[in-house]
Order: sequence, then structure tokens, then C-alpha cells
Amino acid sequence: MTNKPFHFKQFKIDQDRCAMKVGTDGVLLGAWATIENNPFSILDIGAGTGIITLMLAQRSHAEIIDAIEIDDDAYEQCVNNFEQSPWGDRLFCYHAALEEFTEELLEEGLENDDKYDLIVSNPPFYSEDYKTDNIARDLARFQEALPFKHLLENTSKLLSENGCFCVIIPFNEEARFIELGKQHNLFTNKILHVKGNETSEIKRSLIQLSFRKSEIHIEKLTIETARHQYTQDYINLTKDFYLKMK
Repeated sequence: MTNKPFHFKQFKIDQDRCAMKVGTDGVLLGAWATIENNPFSILDIGAGTGIITLMLAQRSHAEIIDAIEIDDDAYEQCVNNFEQSPWGDRLFCYHAALEEFTEELLEEGLENDDKYDLIVSNPPFYSEDYKTDNIARDLARFQEALPFKHLLENTSKLLSENGCFCVIIPFNEEARFIELGKQHNLFTNKILHVKGNETSEIKRSLIQLSFRKSEIHIEKLTIETARHQYTQDYINLTKDFYLKMK
């Protein structure tokens, strides 16, 4: 994977110090996450380069846009990417673990007005038994670093009463994630199933949850018709960001 900066239409991502580079998953979540409720405050859990946070800064008028990143190098790179963006005055990254961040806010007496209207996360999700020699990459990618149960439990404490939580996970983890969400009164409202091309299997699930029970609205997205030939749906979703998308 390249260490070169990744240029979007309105901002640039430096990624040479991050284990996880700019990828389709982050772009999908940043473009898809709902801003219909005009969030005043947004939180990105496990920000990495800060790409999702920056996309939401471009898309929304939220006045408070926070991120959490535990890895030292990724945190420093995220801060730098925030500072060089057009929205630096609205962006802040905390160098902390999720549980530590949540506990600190709760100790300060977190009221509903202080909670986040939109929380997003592109969490680590390889639950296989193998590891690589790259510790930082393993931390970024393996589910044990941020288990879904841990993510949902803390999100339920940080999300405002009418807020939304948007996440991207492997399709084969969808049913388990939805059930875990219910245990913390987070109910699935909307799902986007993503596959690479028409003949491939569904690879990713983007899920929107809230404290509100509703019927689950499911949509599908195919990224390509052929190699580097993108579907109109994918172009429509990402054209405000990718340089070559019109």
C-alpha cells in the first residue's frame, strides 16, 4: 500500500505514518453516514488518518467534530490532517482508548445535550486467528483491539437520545452486530449492502442504528461494472470527494 498523500477534491490525507491507508471502506462510510438530523456534534471512533471525520466536516455544518485514536503515530497524523484541512477550527482528535474517553466524559457528568448526535466508526474487524509482523496494522485491523460489544456499549453511553450510529463491518458479521446492538438498546434502522461487482458476493454492511425501533430499510450498492468502471450509484455517492469522479 502506498505511503503517498491521497488528494480529495477539498482536502488531502497524509498517510505515511498510519497502518491503515485510505481505502474504500472509509470513503463509503464517510459518504453514506446520515446527516439528515443536522448533527450539532459528531464523533469518529478509531479515526486513523481522519478521513471519515474530514468527509463529514465537508458534508455537514456540525460545530463539534471530534475523533478518538489510540495509536500514537495515527493520532499525530490525524491531528496534522485536521490542521491542514479547511475545517481545522471544528475538528479535534483525542489520543485515548474508547473506554477511557467514555469514562472521562461520564465522570464530568455527561448530559444528553453534551452527547453526540452522530457517531461513526470503521472498526477493526479481522477476527481470524492469524497475526502479521506489523503490530500497528494488526491493532488497526483485528477485532480484539476494539470488540463490537465494547464499541456498542460505549456508543450507547455517548450517543444523544435522537442520535444515529453509523458503522461499516463485514457482511458475515451483520446478524451478530445487530443482535449485540439490541442488547444496548441500539436498533438497526438502515443497511447498505456493498459488493465489488455484479457477480461478486456482498462484502460489506453499512449499518445505521439508533435508540428508535423501526423497520429496517435495506439498499444495495455495487461498486464496479468492470475494473475501474464505476457504477452510477457509486459515482453519485462519492463524486463530491474523489478527484476523478464527476
